Amino acid sequence: MTRKKVKLAYITNDSSRKATFKKRKKGLLKKVSELSTLCDIKTCAIIYSPYDTQPEVWPSPMEVQNIISKFKMMPEMDQSKKMVNQESFLRQRIAKSEEQLKKQQRDNREKEMTQVMYRSLVGEGLQNLNIVDLNDLGWVIDKSIKEIDEKIKSLLEQQAVPPPPPPPPPPAAAAPSPQVVTITSHASRTTKQDMFNDEAAARSTNTDLATDSSQSQQWLMDLLKSNDNMGFGRNDDMLPYSLHTNNFWSNFPFP
Repeated sequence: MTRKKVKLAYITNDSSRKATFKKRKKGLLKKVSELSTLCDIKTCAIIYSPYDTQPEVWPSPMEVQNIISKFKMMPEMDQSKKMVNQESFLRQRIAKSEEQLKKQQRDNREKEMTQVMYRSLVGEGLQNLNIVDLNDLGWVIDKSIKEIDEKIKSLLEQQAVPPPPPPPPPPAAAAPSPQVVTITSHASRTTKQDMFNDEAAARSTNTDLATDSSQSQQWLMDLLKSNDNMGFGRNDDMLPYSLHTNNFWSNFPFP
């Protein structure tokens, strides 16, 4: 839980004021002691109060006299260099507050004239403004134009800078080697096997036919030889078998 800020004003209640004095006096002496320890400097404090007949001195009367004697030995210019009393302290606080007030008034005035400028852009008249308002409005307009010019200049400078070159394209991936897929079905294997069997059977048939043909030719030669022996000569007009009937040989039953 944050500590509530105390209002800096005179405490009218006597008992509360006395309790606050004792509490703050103790805290002040503690801070003076910490300052002397942390910064290794000579410090002292003399506190007068309406509740005590003698002032409270810290750290001791002898130490306070030594510090004051050294201070008196300094030149007057150095003595008053950073010295403030109650009156000068209050004047400094007042001047600081006045400066903060003027700054806040300027900010409020600028925001007010900015709103007037925006309303005038949508068609609202300026008949109700006096010479001071018009002067402040002109200042706000000049400031806005200056900001716009600076923004345009910044954008033009950004456009004038060439964009960085694009990164090089990645190396092209090697094309995959074509794959030959051989699809062999059972039907194709069966067809090929049948064709192979048919071809083998045809070769076997041709071999048998060639064998039968050679046997027939041998039988014919033997027969011709026997005919020669039987009286058929080379000059005979009739042949024993017709050479134009080839089917006869294929149907003839050979042993």
